[in-house]
Amino acid sequence: MGLIDTHTHLDTFARRGELPAILQRAQAAGVESMVAIGTDADDWSLYRDLARQHPGLVHYAAGLHPCSVDANWAERFVQLEKFWQDAPPPVAVGEIGFDRYHLPKDPAEAARVLSWQREAFAAGLALARRLDCPVVIHSREAFRECVVMIDASGVDWRKVVFHCFSEGPGEMEELNKRGGRGSFTGIITYKNADAIRAAALAQGLDRLMLETDAPYLTPMPHRGKPNEPAFVRHTAEFCAQLFQIGYDRLAEITARNARTFFGL
Repeated sequence: MGLIDTHTHLDTFARRGELPAILQRAQAAGVESMVAIGTDADDWSLYRDLARQHPGLVHYAAGLHPCSVDANWAERFVQLEKFWQDAPPPVAVGEIGFDRYHLPKDPAEAARVLSWQREAFAAGLALARRLDCPVVIHSREAFRECVVMIDASGVDWRKVVFHCFSEGPGEMEELNKRGGRGSFTGIITYKNADAIRAAALAQGLDRLMLETDAPYLTPMPHRGKPNEPAFVRHTAEFCAQLFQIGYDRLAEITARNARTFFGL
């Protein structure tokens, strides 16, 4: 049973001509499929084309990352829905959400950027509800704000994943009771990630999904090097030990969860 990397960014690899080797190493590591996550208009078409070129191996989501949101976000966002009329369509809206970590230092400018993020997030949630499709949430130092907006949006929580879940078991309980889920990156393998490991255990296996967020957040033992989809295997091996089950069983469960969630 192969693994599914539910959140990766392939644009840098593709533009450097490195993607064939990246995909080959992923498949050699047991990765059967991956979801390339859109962040702005300049990668939506790229990922659609990659999904066409690598059917079954590469799927994609399309969304406006909060760090891509600026005063002109709506001009780009209006192009987004047409991708669901194309072939293949995205498997999710995302990633969308809030990011307080990268806000400008000036308080007035930070407030302005946050207001744009809030508007863009609301528009993304409305699109996901209209399309009745999964939604991939980016939440950095903004968990409560994201939850409040999703609650208000009417989006089906069963279609919501907080990618790169980096909160603790208390926040995971908020997702559990709503029917949402978190997915886990290589951070879960880091020595100082006790709260994240507790959150994964609090969620349990039934909704567990794994991701790389490549080229970021490389798992042990490759921390400090650029990440790539092949390295999701290290995260899977670690999680098998965390949940005290065999690797093959962990791979089977997480791949099934990903297929069900994204409709792969």
